[in-house]
Amino acid sequence: MWSSDRSPGLPSLEEKPIRTTRRHGYALLTAIVALIVIVSAAIYVSVAADDGTAADALGAGRHPGNSAAPASTGTWVGAWSASPAAAEPRTETVGMAGRSVRNVVHASVSGTSARVTLSNLYGQSPLTVTHASLAVAARPGTAAAAAGTMRRLTFAGAASVVIPAGGQTMSDAVRVAVPPGGDILVTTYSPTPSGPVTYHPHARQISYVAQGDRTEDVTGTPYTGRTKYWRYLTALDVLSNESGGTVVAFGDSITDGISSTIGADHRWTDVLSDRLRAAVRAGRHVPRYSVVNEGISGNQVLADGRGRPADNPSGLNRFRRDVLEQTNAKAVVIDLGVNDILRNPGLADPEKITGGLRTLVRQAHARGLKVIGATLMPFRGHRGYTAARERVRQRINAEIRAGQVFDAVVDFDRALRDPHDPRRLRAKYDCGDHLHPSDLGYRRMGEVFDLGVLKGAARAQL
Repeated sequence: MWSSDRSPGLPSLEEKPIRTTRRHGYALLTAIVALIVIVSAAIYVSVAADDGTAADALGAGRHPGNSAAPASTGTWVGAWSASPAAAEPRTETVGMAGRSVRNVVHASVSGTSARVTLSNLYGQSPLTVTHASLAVAARPGTAAAAAGTMRRLTFAGAASVVIPAGGQTMSDAVRVAVPPGGDILVTTYSPTPSGPVTYHPHARQISYVAQGDRTEDVTGTPYTGRTKYWRYLTALDVLSNESGGTVVAFGDSITDGISSTIGADHRWTDVLSDRLRAAVRAGRHVPRYSVVNEGISGNQVLADGRGRPADNPSGLNRFRRDVLEQTNAKAVVIDLGVNDILRNPGLADPEKITGGLRTLVRQAHARGLKVIGATLMPFRGHRGYTAARERVRQRINAEIRAGQVFDAVVDFDRALRDPHDPRRLRAKYDCGDHLHPSDLGYRRMGEVFDLGVLKGAARAQL
């Protein structure tokens, strides 16, 4: 999605300043059982079953700041995610060597345990992480950890991990009370050069950087570097009693929330998540789902960005990674296609765009996911607008509304367009560039989403 925020960001090397005994035979039996448990704890790593149900396996060995262990009940779901979007400029040689990267992310649901996924997708050399941690933030807008929540992360029982170029890794689970709608701090430290850094540039959230290994620092004081990026971290899963599955929002900068207020969690996906939690608490008959955001600014259904692997890969190329491989995904909301219209040097073919969307739907159905599709919102007044492009948008929306593409439809176009000129956004919903919504516009998107469409199964065929 085109945006006025064109800067590639601050150089990563110099961020801007801004964790009874019993008797005889029974006593012997008890001792043997205890020994088995201790040995098992040293061998097995806590993992989850493929269906998201917690596996009954033991976590890595204990450490004062490490609660790696199985949580007794619940379902593994996605609490937060961000697509690895590109290689960070000016990090090719050194990466983030010698610095602690503290990502701040917003959990959509509560949990009793947590685990994270780290990515080196765009790295050209192995990424060595020697120390990683997870904690609940003391309050919004801080690098400080809440008392008693700092946890050391392990990977297959080890404190360090080497992620190969192009690869990713999931941490072991740690026991920690993740609050619904709370901010979580995920910190990594790498002592050696490895670049470029895999990142998500439009986080709309301030994260932090410190010199040296400050991974388990709870004060936040050393974290004098501030950044609008998420680095390495691509997912936070929680073992939840609140949620039974994950909804994945798949889209471009409108889903990414590129024009929303930084640090306020005002993306339409945040509004949807809040509404789902409130509806469940009120006893309404709606799915108990978490919401994760897989929007990438500028993303298209059909065309990749440059590079190998491609920066900003097409929806078709990233759908498996960003949707189908999400933890316990049950449904996907697709809001994609406007960049295929705006960024095409000629005139986009609406049949090719809807054909690409149908391909995504077929892939989702093969995994049992229900697919909700969004109509494309208007953009008259934007520098890319032409009458011919408007006709392409209208043709795509007509196919979507007719039920020829998705299982169900959320009509963002109708909700946000100007009633006096349906080719443009209503003024109060327009951030000012005539393409992206304002905070009020994002709220409107989240509010018009019918929670009932998330119920039920996918259509067998289209």
